[in-house]
Amino acid sequence: MVANKHKEKNMATPIEKHETAAWANIESVKKDSRVPLPSTFEVENAKEWVDKNQK
Repeated sequence: MVANKHKEKNMATPIEKHETAAWANIESVKKDSRVPLPSTFEVENAKEWVDKNQK
């Protein structure tokens, strides 16, 4: 698989940037599943954005 060496080397770098996502401001993390929980403020902002951008 010599042809895919470039692809395999770059697979570790993420494509998306999550700095502005609702989970960027993590308030807490669930104990067992380690799922990040955003603050209430971030959840409200995300809901407003979705409501505003629906067609």
